[in-house]
Amino acid sequence: MSKQFRLFIGLFLLSTLIISCKDQGQSGKLIKNITEFNAAVSEAKPGDIIILSNGVWRDTELVFEGKGTEDRPIKLTVEEKGKVTLEGESNLQIAGEYLIVEGLVFKNGYTPTNAVISFRKNKDELANNSRLTECVIDNYTNPERQVQDYWVTIYGKNNRIDHNHLTGKKNLGVTMIVGLDTEGSRENHHKIDHNYFGPRPTFGNNGGETLRIGTSHHALENSNTLVESNYFDRCNGEHEIISNKSCQNTFKYNTFFECTGTLTMRHGNETWVEGNVFIGNGKPSTGGVRVINESQTVINNYHIGLTGYRFRGAFVMMNGVPDSPPNRYVPVTDSKVKHNTFVNCDHIQLCAGSDAERSQPPATSEISENIFYHESKSDLFTVYDDISGITFENNITSKNIETGIAQGFKKSEFELLKNEQGFLVPVSDQIKVEISPNIATKENTGTDWYSKTDETVALNSGKTIAVDPGINTIANAALQSNPGDIIELKSGGTYVLTKAANISHPLTFKTTGTEKATILFERMMAFEIQNGGSLSLENITFDGARSPDYAGNSVISTSKNSMTENYKLFIDRCEFTDLVVNHSFDVIRISKGTFADTISIQNSTFRNISGHIAALDAEMEDLGAYNVEYLIMKNNFFSDIQGTALRLYRGGTDESTFGPFLEIDHNVFDHVGYGKKNKYNAAISLYGVQVNDIYNNIFNNTLALKMHLVVGEPIVNVLNNDFYNSEEIEVTGDQKYNFKNLWNLNPDFKEGTLNLSENSPLKGKGTEGLDLGVITDRE
Repeated sequence: MSKQFRLFIGLFLLSTLIISCKDQGQSGKLIKNITEFNAAVSEAKPGDIIILSNGVWRDTELVFEGKGTEDRPIKLTVEEKGKVTLEGESNLQIAGEYLIVEGLVFKNGYTPTNAVISFRKNKDELANNSRLTECVIDNYTNPERQVQDYWVTIYGKNNRIDHNHLTGKKNLGVTMIVGLDTEGSRENHHKIDHNYFGPRPTFGNNGGETLRIGTSHHALENSNTLVESNYFDRCNGEHEIISNKSCQNTFKYNTFFECTGTLTMRHGNETWVEGNVFIGNGKPSTGGVRVINESQTVINNYHIGLTGYRFRGAFVMMNGVPDSPPNRYVPVTDSKVKHNTFVNCDHIQLCAGSDAERSQPPATSEISENIFYHESKSDLFTVYDDISGITFENNITSKNIETGIAQGFKKSEFELLKNEQGFLVPVSDQIKVEISPNIATKENTGTDWYSKTDETVALNSGKTIAVDPGINTIANAALQSNPGDIIELKSGGTYVLTKAANISHPLTFKTTGTEKATILFERMMAFEIQNGGSLSLENITFDGARSPDYAGNSVISTSKNSMTENYKLFIDRCEFTDLVVNHSFDVIRISKGTFADTISIQNSTFRNISGHIAALDAEMEDLGAYNVEYLIMKNNFFSDIQGTALRLYRGGTDESTFGPFLEIDHNVFDHVGYGKKNKYNAAISLYGVQVNDIYNNIFNNTLALKMHLVVGEPIVNVLNNDFYNSEEIEVTGDQKYNFKNLWNLNPDFKEGTLNLSENSPLKGKGTEGLDLGVITDRE
């Protein structure tokens, strides 16, 4: 036998042994389909390992049940991590004792039941002493936005959920819950640690929490769950990022990175919150901890760059309802807030939510030995009610901060230095801030084999595609484009659409040169934003001369199907003219089940339109849902608009979200709202909008600005506006508002324009000393 042949035989035997070990392992068995899986589970004994083979397991519902032991658990794992995916309508149920699940990836689909992974088969068959580790659920979202499901539901006792990667939940429902609906799941002593909770976009109504422990039905039951060293990365579903709804839970060493919300002690008592880090980086609505209920402890937490106000403050202590049932607002009593650090955080809210119902301030509680620093803001503290029930002792502030609280605060000199972990902390002879080495980071959470890279593609980030004038050239370019591309139109060119341009990813359309390109369209819409799409329009004229005389025409529409992906819409330096048919012809029309992070309309002109400019009122069930988070209308002309310039609606009385946020600044509204089919009988109709900033506008020969104020404490600033020959503002709802400098002066426009003449009484009347109306000289 030759030496080479002996070497070949040896390698062959070695590879055979390796494959055999791979298939069998420690009593392991490589499983290739659901039939083999079910058989392996039925025969599983303590110490057995069931291995799912590489590949896609589509429409696979796994029930992993059995009884292992502490020393010899039964394990479900994968052939190679990252190469086994459960797709389509797949899920997993775990039931039994001492079970381990490792390495599963759920993507490209959604659960057919109410949970992707559940620690029970039914209410009687639970999982105890079991572990879920290194599993991934990635954008595994039901395509119907308002269909509720959960990603991980935890029942039983003594389970550990660690090093998992959960990102991109976009439909209704909490990402992870701990359920207490049976005796076998209470006082559970679960441990949830080192998980990566990836970005969750703003949902636009209640039901977007990332983690919830308990429910209002079981608020006084002890859960005894430990939530430790998890990383919450831009979890923005609603303002309760974590919703604690049971007793005796602990939250330690977690990091909240740019989360627009708070760790909220919504129900339940004796919660312990220690050593967590909240990083806002100045992003809007980022918050810290909100305290409700009895015997709560908040110590040694670090907060930086948080901008949220009201219920999203850097620290919030609520007022309660006297003799409150557990599912309302139990007053704060016997609670301690000590040794916490706040760096450049804008809002500390005490007695928040004070109203006729929530009339009982905190009692027998203390706020002591905390540090407050802000490099520019002095008025961090807002007190809404009597704080005599709170003892303030030995708190330290930077020199510029004025708390308005009589005692318990001392101003001190200290500097900010980066510690070895990279956090900016106050340092002086009397101050030493320590952040635990156990704090969660992006690197020490989740898995080390599944990427945490944000794959979101921004507008204007791709290549530029020059498109010649013609029929459907821009629709065809959209079909052939890639996310982020810029479709460049020829200056002065005419583009005709006989079919809608479908926008299924972020795209920009813009004219180069000084003369706007013109888009004519012969369908009911020019652009349809579909799931995953965002749209930017720059320096383009839209002419309705060739549009059909149909009901429901619009220039821009969203898909009529539910959209799980939030979209963005930017309109800048565009002109919309002669959108007139016998029926209503809107510029922007949205559908139910869609949500925009931002709609921005700036530096544009709208003339002779028979419908609305922006009809944003598809969610009418009064459940607190709405259709856009940030709406900006700035520096625009609106002339001869039969419908409203804006209809923005958010109904219901739920306080779990804080939008919409509205900014209307430096516009001219001329002869707006007088169409016979304008059922709102207004130039602008706002219902339930939470932040209303309306500055520096001219309303000329125009119907009313109507506002109905509901939910919480809406902010309403209507400042420095002129209402000449126009109806007065109509406000309903029992809320406060700030109206100032509302004039009735003849604008004195230049002849044939909506620009102010040199002698106009509105010159220099703006809040910033500029003219009212459009601030650039555009015809």
